Amino acid sequence: MHLVDTHNHIYLPEFDADRDQVIDRGVASGVATLLLPGIDSSSFEALTTVSDKYKDVCHPMIGLHPTSVKENFRNEIDFVHDHFNDRRFYGIGETGIDLYWDKTFLKEQVISFNEHLLLALKNELPIVIHARESLQVIFDEVSRFGSGKVTGVFHAFSGNAEDARKAVRMGFMIGIGGVVTFRNSKAGEAALAAGLENIVLETDAPYLTPVPFRGKRNESAYLTYVVNKLAELFSKEPEEVAGITTANAIRLFKLD
Repeated sequence: MHLVDTHNHIYLPEFDADRDQVIDRGVASGVATLLLPGIDSSSFEALTTVSDKYKDVCHPMIGLHPTSVKENFRNEIDFVHDHFNDRRFYGIGETGIDLYWDKTFLKEQVISFNEHLLLALKNELPIVIHARESLQVIFDEVSRFGSGKVTGVFHAFSGNAEDARKAVRMGFMIGIGGVVTFRNSKAGEAALAAGLENIVLETDAPYLTPVPFRGKRNESAYLTYVVNKLAELFSKEPEEVAGITTANAIRLFKLD
């Protein structure tokens, strides 16, 4: 089984004590590729250092997380542009709009998101969208670019079935991770509405750990629990789910 974890923060301090072992466990479970989303300038060095050390497994992306959009957001966007050509980046993000934690900088978040959309469009790269309690705002902003102009993934998709169908119609995939294993989660119905051909797998490690490890630190080895849950939902074998979602990730992120 070959899996791609399309959203993993393995470079964060939560993994400093045992990063080698965590990556080894993931590879042993079939997770041969990790895509690492950017957060902001403060974590950029850690992201690129880990990507260089584990270059056969870890592939970097670049972006400004919406919860990092503050008074200095222009400096942070400049940082993204200034470092964009430092190396190969496989996607633009993590970007988007977050209305759960703080709405103080909503206007600035929208500006930042549009800057990322332009960067993705110009460079023909997928965009990784964080949309927490902001799906309609995100849909409105993406629609301004025209249907199918920008592609990417709605990370940790939190919408319902109709939202999932709308995301797919706009040319996006949805990211499904540990939340799909939670009782009463909407992720299962969203996954079914989107269809396996429009799903990529993710952990968001160290966050959003699947059952039966919920509440503990997440890691790429646990992606198999997401595969098994999707196999149950779609009445397919885990190997088929793995094959389809991995092909989706390879195509979307232009993986070698």
